[in-house]
Amino acid sequence: MSERPKTAVTVVIAGQEYTLRADAPPEYVRACAAFLDQAIAQVTPRDAHLDPTRAAILAALSITDQLFKTRAEIDALRRQIARLAADLASAIEASLAAGDLAPRP
Repeated sequence: MSERPKTAVTVVIAGQEYTLRADAPPEYVRACAAFLDQAIAQVTPRDAHLDPTRAAILAALSITDQLFKTRAEIDALRRQIARLAADLASAIEASLAAGDLAPRP
């Protein structure tokens, strides 16, 4: 299996230009950088000059919060799907055991 060659991609995050080398497609790297740039913009007041490190940390906390909430939602959906699948399997087994195989009109 061959590895994808690293590609240099130039992005702007919080007004600073960065050249990143990544295995991912350039469009993906740009989308990630844009997402981070937007997160930093959301935690930075328009009229205040927030230290860039502090802004990056606040943005990282916001993104981490989103990640944790999304993980919790995914776990809840997985549990719901597992319950529904078990209920469906039980209903099928009950129908088979009862010999209820005739098509319904």
